[in-house]
Amino acid sequence: MRVLVVEDEHKIANSIKKGLEQESYAVDAAYDGTDGFDLAAVEEYDCIILDLMLPGMDGVEVCKKLRQEEQIHTPILMLTAKGQLNDRVEGLNAGADDYLVKPFAFAELLARIKALTRRPKNGLGTTLTVGDLSLNTLNFEVKRSGKQIQLSKKEFSLLEYLLRNTGKIITKNQIINHVWDYDADVLPNTVEVYIGYLRDKIDKPFKEPSLIKTVRGFGYKIENKIPILRKLKIEDK
Repeated sequence: MRVLVVEDEHKIANSIKKGLEQESYAVDAAYDGTDGFDLAAVEEYDCIILDLMLPGMDGVEVCKKLRQEEQIHTPILMLTAKGQLNDRVEGLNAGADDYLVKPFAFAELLARIKALTRRPKNGLGTTLTVGDLSLNTLNFEVKRSGKQIQLSKKEFSLLEYLLRNTGKIITKNQIINHVWDYDADVLPNTVEVYIGYLRDKIDKPFKEPSLIKTVRGFGYKIENKIPILRKLKIEDK
């Protein structure tokens, strides 16, 4: 999961970034509204954490422009030091999905982000599954055929992104944009390497079918389908 933090207080922004990276998120940070808007408009994020009071362009203006001009519907969590009702209403009316008043506990911020990112288009919950493979986004537990699988943070993020798009072809660029942050120096063959790591852990130790599939010339997808030709051979026996 990839998150954008737009916060002018560097200490707060960097603290949020560090905390989220420890939770296996890829995180970009911007320190004013203009840079935040530019990043949000051109990069793909799963959630945006947006401070209300920002230099250059305040959070309300950033939110309105993303929603109305750019037609970007990424979940937005608005942060502010103000707690008055009218400030909360202004942020929500601008298109924010949730609101958190400073100071806040990181655990609450994390819970809010998880709640927002559990609202994907297909209504997935906290446990993502395909076939006999399951991934729990709350306790980071991955199992196949009842056997627990240990993944690195990046492997977990990659698998989660694939599972959230089960059956869809995902390009290498899409994977890079969602699993690595903006400053990461990632090449397409890095994606191939991590796909190989995942296959070694969730496919090779288990009986068929393999869940991660390469779609040559396009990218990858995860699904639990027996190839048509193999299925026909099985049925003919």
